[in-house]
Amino acid sequence: DEGVAILADALQNNKSLKTLLLSENDGISKQGEIMLLKLVNDVSSIEATLQSNHTLTSFLLEFFLGEFEIKRHVEMAIQINCSPETAGREKMIQTQLNSERRAELAELQRVTPSVLSEIDPLHLPEVLSLLGQHHGQGELYVALKSSIAGVISTVNRKQFLKQKRVDLKARLEAIEAEIATIDGEIVTIDAEIVTMEAADA
Repeated sequence: DEGVAILADALQNNKSLKTLLLSENDGISKQGEIMLLKLVNDVSSIEATLQSNHTLTSFLLEFFLGEFEIKRHVEMAIQINCSPETAGREKMIQTQLNSERRAELAELQRVTPSVLSEIDPLHLPEVLSLLGQHHGQGELYVALKSSIAGVISTVNRKQFLKQKRVDLKARLEAIEAEIATIDGEIVTIDAEIVTMEAADA
């Protein structure tokens, strides 16, 4: 597995190698297989998915030791890689925005099963629209159910910030008025001093 880790790290930013043959490596464990899965589709975060390897389009999969789920997800990822220009976006749609696949991958890769918390709630309408178009109303309901708290939180904070801005502006105007009053008093005092000095002369 140490060799797999080195290989996966080296291929992370690979832009040329399209075929990986590992049929002779029967010492790869399930953990090593998961490393290879993460290489082509890391669901630990949105950024990780977008930065996964989108170049590999062919694995010799016989080395997967009966782990059908891992093999299936690897095959899906490398199939998406056949269109490298859109692979990152397509992996997002097919895995991150699909609750069932996301849950399967999250369990295999031991990461949190929800990714919607990473999305700025202000962008959720666009994301939810995309999700509904590709996965239907059932998936849209699941996403809305998990994200509504974040939306409400953002709306409440927006109202809070607006009110705070009004309060701070009012305080600033009051301070400016007080400064103007003090400036006026200083001018009056200065004028009085000048008059007194003229009388003494």
